[in-house]
Amino acid sequence: MDGHVVGRSTGTEEPGLGGHRPQALLFSFFGTLVVDRMLPPIPAGVFLRVLSNLGVAEAAARATLGRMTRNGLLAREQAGRIARYTLTATAEELLRRGADRVWSPAPFDHLDGEWTLLSYSMPESRRDLRHKLRAALTWAGFGGLRDGLWIAPGRVDVAGVFARAGLDEGGDHADWFAATPMPGVDVADLVGRAWPVERIRERHDAFIQAWSAGPTGDDPLGQITLLGADWLRVLRSDPGLPARYLYGDWPAARSTDIYFRWLDVLKPVADTALAAELGHSR
Repeated sequence: MDGHVVGRSTGTEEPGLGGHRPQALLFSFFGTLVVDRMLPPIPAGVFLRVLSNLGVAEAAARATLGRMTRNGLLAREQAGRIARYTLTATAEELLRRGADRVWSPAPFDHLDGEWTLLSYSMPESRRDLRHKLRAALTWAGFGGLRDGLWIAPGRVDVAGVFARAGLDEGGDHADWFAATPMPGVDVADLVGRAWPVERIRERHDAFIQAWSAGPTGDDPLGQITLLGADWLRVLRSDPGLPARYLYGDWPAARSTDIYFRWLDVLKPVADTALAAELGHSR
């Protein structure tokens, strides 16, 4: 049971970081710098400058702000010729939902030997529900073991996952259990079948390569936004797989150390920069 795995590769994504969608960058900005801080509405110009420094064209940035407003994630107000934005309650709840893991000093750790098994059978007529369910389960750390059977490391509050994702109806089609492997189960093989282990390692390695030397730009707002978006991409890929079943020197602990090292450096500088931006816009 203490073997190591290479794992499958989905082949659907290119290795490395970068290429974030503007909305992902804006969520990183809000989640890192704004949520629960009682800040005034933020002028559109702040977002345009931050996104421009990250390679997002002004037209794409404005389109993203408009789309997030139409989708109920941002509230827009007009002060003369200046458009200002705040998070809606819906968006704040989305960001708080993931905050425990984003800010956790050990986001990849679980009690050794504990797993959650989930079985569900979704009618073909409910493809909309199936898609939302798969997205929620992936963020919660589940990997697909076989059709209708998912597994996650640790004990997952599956009912809470359904409820927070607005999927109460999904629970009618699912059963879940806390589980431990029986003697004779090849856990390393199980992990390799359920998750793209090689791809997950590439995510960690790319993050380490990108940030081991620290920020590369002189805009603290842009750099902390990029750091958060890069880190969230790593968290989405790695549910906290037990390192003893993985080959080589598994890089999760090093990724975590690098993220918090540069977050501690960038956060106070970025807070000061944002306060200056808001002061100048009054």
